[in-house]
Amino acid sequence: MRLDVFTLVPAAFDWMRERRPLAAVLGSALDLHVYNYRDSTPLSAGQVDDDPYGGGPGMVLRVDVVAAAFDAVYGGTPEHRVVALSPQGRQLDQQLVEKLAAEPALTLLSARFEGFDQRILDHLTTDVISIGPYVLSGGEIPALALVDAVARRLPGALSEGSGEVESFSVALNGGLEYPHYTRPAEFRGWTVPEILLSGDHGRIDAWRRQRVRSVS
Repeated sequence: MRLDVFTLVPAAFDWMRERRPLAAVLGSALDLHVYNYRDSTPLSAGQVDDDPYGGGPGMVLRVDVVAAAFDAVYGGTPEHRVVALSPQGRQLDQQLVEKLAAEPALTLLSARFEGFDQRILDHLTTDVISIGPYVLSGGEIPALALVDAVARRLPGALSEGSGEVESFSVALNGGLEYPHYTRPAEFRGWTVPEILLSGDHGRIDAWRRQRVRSVS
């Protein structure tokens, strides 16, 4: 997959390159590029946003700035899937993550403050996605969350089998994963369920499946 991110804070994505799952797939299953809108803006002094028409607080990312960034990178509007991160969008879930991870190319757009000129969402994107019903100061955190969620579904990102039985997986019928415990078996009087220490994998599997919780 080629994954491109357009942002005003490219440094926000640097730390991910050195950590799994992203580090495990960079240069193999994933080709990641991070672009700064300011590098291609047609406006002077690196300007990328402006006051909203009709008045009101905050600044809005300009449509001509995003179009210029696309021209610089793709020679026009890309033909592949383009996702804008905004609280106005469809809420991200694992089913959508799986679909995005199957794309050969994906572009993510983040904005700050008041967000995007609506014409960006109407004409330059294919999807608008939210990571939850709350407001953040910018789209970098949602973009980071989406990059991580997609990267971990690419071949080689996780050790074999570790992504097959987890929350929202088909193996758990889309439910939330059962509780986990590790050493020590007793701490401050808090004990591990005895069945997990029994070595009876059939009973352990049944116990775990009984504790898978459905998503409300």
